Amino acid sequence: MTAVHDHDSRVLTPQEQEWVDKFMDETTLFLGPDPEIMRSHAIAPRTDHEEVAIAVGVDRLEVERIRKRIAGALDEGYEMCEAQGAAPGAKWGDLTTAIYTASGDVSYLSCHGVIAFSAILHHPIRYIMKYWKDEPTVGVHEGDGFIHNDARFGNVHNTDQSMIMPIIRDGEIIAWVAATIHEGENGACEPGGMPSGSETPFDDGLRMSPFKIVERGELRRDLLTFLQHSVRDPKLQLADLKVKITAVRKIMERIDKVIDEVGVDTFIAALRVTVEDVDAEVRRRISELPDGTYRFDQFMDSTLKENILIKFACKITIKGDKMIVDLRGTGPEILNRAINSPLCSVKSMFMQAILAFWWPDLPRCTSAMSCIEIISDEGTWADASYDAPMGQSLQASFRGFSAFQALYSRMSFSTPNKYSNVVANWFNQINTFLWGGITQHGDMVGNLCADLNGMPGGAKPFRDGEDAVSPLFCAMADTAEQEVMEEEVPFMQLVSKRLVRDNMGFGKFTGGMGYEMIVAAEGTPQWGFMTVTSGAKFSSIYGMYGGYGCGTYPLCMVKGTNVYEHIRKDPKKFDLSIEKVMNEQPFEDGRYSTYHMGLQFDLAKDGELYMISQGAGGGYGDPLERLPESVVHDAELGRITQKVAEDIFGVVYDPVNFRLDVEATNAKRDAARKARLERGKPFDEFCKEFVQDEPPADVHYYGSWGDVEELTATVFTIDGPERVVAPLAELPPIMIPDRREVKIGQLEARIAELESKYGENVRRLA
Repeated sequence: MTAVHDHDSRVLTPQEQEWVDKFMDETTLFLGPDPEIMRSHAIAPRTDHEEVAIAVGVDRLEVERIRKRIAGALDEGYEMCEAQGAAPGAKWGDLTTAIYTASGDVSYLSCHGVIAFSAILHHPIRYIMKYWKDEPTVGVHEGDGFIHNDARFGNVHNTDQSMIMPIIRDGEIIAWVAATIHEGENGACEPGGMPSGSETPFDDGLRMSPFKIVERGELRRDLLTFLQHSVRDPKLQLADLKVKITAVRKIMERIDKVIDEVGVDTFIAALRVTVEDVDAEVRRRISELPDGTYRFDQFMDSTLKENILIKFACKITIKGDKMIVDLRGTGPEILNRAINSPLCSVKSMFMQAILAFWWPDLPRCTSAMSCIEIISDEGTWADASYDAPMGQSLQASFRGFSAFQALYSRMSFSTPNKYSNVVANWFNQINTFLWGGITQHGDMVGNLCADLNGMPGGAKPFRDGEDAVSPLFCAMADTAEQEVMEEEVPFMQLVSKRLVRDNMGFGKFTGGMGYEMIVAAEGTPQWGFMTVTSGAKFSSIYGMYGGYGCGTYPLCMVKGTNVYEHIRKDPKKFDLSIEKVMNEQPFEDGRYSTYHMGLQFDLAKDGELYMISQGAGGGYGDPLERLPESVVHDAELGRITQKVAEDIFGVVYDPVNFRLDVEATNAKRDAARKARLERGKPFDEFCKEFVQDEPPADVHYYGSWGDVEELTATVFTIDGPERVVAPLAELPPIMIPDRREVKIGQLEARIAELESKYGENVRRLA
């Protein structure tokens, strides 16, 4: 029977549909991120070629040999980037290399480097395959290379730049190789690539959707010129672009030899089998975890401009071999602040936690999270929309890492078979200085100190956490040599890496300690510093099973003085620490101040001091159960004060010869336990006093307060701040007023008040 087409209906004939599709393809005005690609973290289905290659049979010993060869090639590429890279992030290990299947699934990462960098690149590879592979003006050919950095298309944050190149055999893409480096400078509104001052996506700097910069083996000079003119450090942009290209090509040379030896089909099968093996093993390991629901909420205390309290909610449900991660209840995005993160960035830090802290023995590939379901509402600060600024996306992403790290320690605590240690939270903030300006060599630059790589580790059930050991995102990263930096930039770290007394997560086992950094510029007409950290008022990580979290960390400054001149006149004044400088105030002409660590780019005069401290790892267990001898040993080394030893750990000792007073210690600890019991009360009674119906009235709060179906938010109207409670979809856009305008408004109101009281002469005096 022949169908009769009714021209009055909405049904199109195949020919008409073809015309419509052609018209739409030719008249598309703008290609943004593909929601289908960006919302998915599942591994792709097998390709026809993979089906055929695996159907022939897989030699498991051969697959393992191929994996070893690939790992060696990736590590060689990593070491090339580290040895030859120009950016601090390259020199000190904030980079990675990886190989991907033809569909974009990560099959293997380098043994060193940042797992999250490569774990997220399936998004841009799938974008290239969908939109550019068959696009006549683009295409994918042998020798091509694609660059990208835009987090909205699949990246941790915009300061990272990737180079992605295809492996092609007989005209078919059979794999991809990529290298990613934290480059730093990217032309954002502030130097260094991570602008806390960003208020629109256009302030975030370069936003490179995946595009071809290497054409059939040749670097596109026109696009390179565009990129160099878009950043403050054009030499860096060129140097590290070449480094990434060279490293990827070297990896591909090694891979070519493997393919020539084993054949294309065997190679393709090995990549795919690795991905599927990990997926199956993850499902099995999830089934070993106790069924139940586990929650972990975190709070950020700052937009990096003003104090707020915004929630990161995370609930994990285990049932059989299924794991569901529910992020609903997380605070709404703030459309003119930099702290928002795309969901893909948060997921990449979930992957970082899984492959570095949950199951570090697994091959590092995409499928480690493929079977985990994630529920999230777009429009939150951990699942931000396209139009939200994301210059400080790590603020939400790092909290995602901490949630996963803490929850796995809880989930696996009672399991007989553990694949990693239970561990309290690693420190999770970017406690370092970003900098920029004109160097002593006359170059315009912008980047960061690698001191952030000294994040302290969390305590374990059987030992203390490591001091300033490594960043949560890269176990093998280094903290840089200041002497090397001083050859390139016009400031000194007058104090570089001195551990700060009492800066630990207290517990039966203590979290690792963090160090302080004191910097001052000299000899340049234009130089400035930034800090991009939250946690100055509300601790950013917590302890475990009775252990304490880290402290809170302000920025301290001494302005209006030149410390170099003071030291030249009196070298004894070169006895610096944050504690000493802020308490004794040795520079008479200085203006001493503290500030939260969301400092926007601040021009520094010669010799002005900027002082910060790294954080601390979380403690594990009750501090009153810590061995008294360990407490005295810490006190003797100067790691803790006598006050902390007595008040927190309940240990009494002679401060002259550091001999433990056993009897007094036992009495003090017994008294502390009795005092706890006296303070204690039944849980229901405690909740009646402690749990409130809403957040405190003077706190600008964002996120769920009990019921995850509704969010609480502070909105700003012409009449001032107003609290709103509604489902996310019904909340108005959240915008925070400019701090300068708020201050001007306050001053004008004060002048008006004084005028009404004392007359108009007040304004002339003001």
